[in-house]
Amino acid sequence: MQSDIRRTLLEMFTNSEDEYVSGQKISDMLGCSRTAVWKHIEDLRKEGYELEAVRKKGYRIVQKPNKVSETELRLGLHTDRIGQSIHYEETVDSTQKIAHRLAQEGAKEGTVVVAEEQIAGRGRLDRVWYSPKHTGVWMSIILRPPLPPQRAPQLTLLTAVAVVQAIQEVTGISPDIKWPNDVLINGKKAVGILTEMQADADRIHSVIIGIGINVNQNSGHFDSAIQDIATSLKIESGEDINRALLMQTIFAKLEQLYDEYLTNGFKLIKLLWEAHAVSIGKHIVARTLTGSIEGFAKGITDEGILLLEDAYGQMHQIHSADIELMNR
Repeated sequence: MQSDIRRTLLEMFTNSEDEYVSGQKISDMLGCSRTAVWKHIEDLRKEGYELEAVRKKGYRIVQKPNKVSETELRLGLHTDRIGQSIHYEETVDSTQKIAHRLAQEGAKEGTVVVAEEQIAGRGRLDRVWYSPKHTGVWMSIILRPPLPPQRAPQLTLLTAVAVVQAIQEVTGISPDIKWPNDVLINGKKAVGILTEMQADADRIHSVIIGIGINVNQNSGHFDSAIQDIATSLKIESGEDINRALLMQTIFAKLEQLYDEYLTNGFKLIKLLWEAHAVSIGKHIVARTLTGSIEGFAKGITDEGILLLEDAYGQMHQIHSADIELMNR
């Protein structure tokens, strides 16, 4: 009940934009007394919202906290599904683990699991993903596409495009995508995407998309082992980034591209991905579980598989690998 009241109150402030919302209007919408309205306003202030109260005009939000709580993510959210259900935790082992459990329990499509800190965050091949508190975006999104399992890799590429578009819109930075799941800025990794699924042989039950973004870290936040290969949006832009706004923008971009994909297929997504791909046409080494292949990245297939042409002109289809860009 309390969460429903908070959601209605935030929607009122969102819809009013910068206009004042009268205490009477809030009272009528919430179905509570003016005293109760004051208490709800004070609760928002305790969460870090700066609200202005003017006699005979009402209330308006003048500054929002740089938080990623459920309350903050709902204020200004404009999606139909993604982000409409939020599971928030201050500290977790991994948002992926929680999202898998929620998906098995029937969580609806678009459910987002978000944390301020991960103590056992992971990337591809179970690598550790460093997720310090109050600095980045650590979240997992549950999708339930009506697709066969072999098309799931396309969702990794789709997500990378959505993240790049959101970063561009919020920060003005233009990142690159390195197949299959890294987003780079000036050659350094800023974003990792991990896509996992629950499926039968012929259909997907759920796809869990984990997204980790280095947002407001300074160089000192990174271990010396990764300082030369990792970066953050703050390092690259020179200013703090509103993490909630970035997440809301990702939700909107992802939902738009996802709907396009389900309606019209992968063609447009592929074109958008290739426009941001840093490895296409470059000399690369693809390190797979069975060995390394060196050659030129020629593009991706309609399934999202990397095409690599070796020195003998043989074309290889790379389903999973670590990619290193060569200087020559």
